[in-house]
Amino acid sequence: MEEKHFQSSEKVRDFVIGMSDGLTVPFALAAGLSAIANTGVIITAGLAEIAAGSIAMGLGGYLAGRTEIEHYEAEEKREYEEIEKLHEVEIRETKEIFAQYGLSEQMQETVAREMAKHPKQWVDFMMRFELGLERPDKNRAQESAFIIAVSYIIGGLIPLSAYFFTSSSFDGLKYSCGITVICLIGFGLVKSKLTGQPLLKGALRVTVIGVLAATAAFGLAKLIA
Repeated sequence: MEEKHFQSSEKVRDFVIGMSDGLTVPFALAAGLSAIANTGVIITAGLAEIAAGSIAMGLGGYLAGRTEIEHYEAEEKREYEEIEKLHEVEIRETKEIFAQYGLSEQMQETVAREMAKHPKQWVDFMMRFELGLERPDKNRAQESAFIIAVSYIIGGLIPLSAYFFTSSSFDGLKYSCGITVICLIGFGLVKSKLTGQPLLKGALRVTVIGVLAATAAFGLAKLIA
């Protein structure tokens, strides 16, 4: 029987980040503006927020991806220097790793010395088992920025869409709440399924956060107005 493992955790994480913020922030903004503005203002402000938010979120994803790559490359360079200048220290550290897996002292020595004959593989081993670092994808930063930005735009257009088809901001808010709550529940279920969390708990958590944000924005706008 073939083992099945989930292979796209980073892409899913980016999608979840973009979609969750996209559904929540524009929804809260539109709800707040519904208390004091007409649909034209809400649509204009909502589109401006989606544009700014997607750029900011995408840039944040890009910078996080670049930082991950640069950190790995810096540690990899340091590891190459250490196996050359601190050879015996690295041998001892390699043996200590094998000791954790129950290898005998003789086997630790044999395997460590054999591994030292292949610097690249040795460094890859130490990066993973000593430092706990996996080599990041070179395209990770660009992919992260794109996925986060696009999912933010899609998520943001969902609550805003109701205002395109209503003349009253209050009617727009009612339809927006209905559409967004349904989408939040669906998104929460999908997110929970992909990440292995309890379905109802995950859906409830996402929905409550979105509703609380919108309620707070609407209440504050009413209070100030």
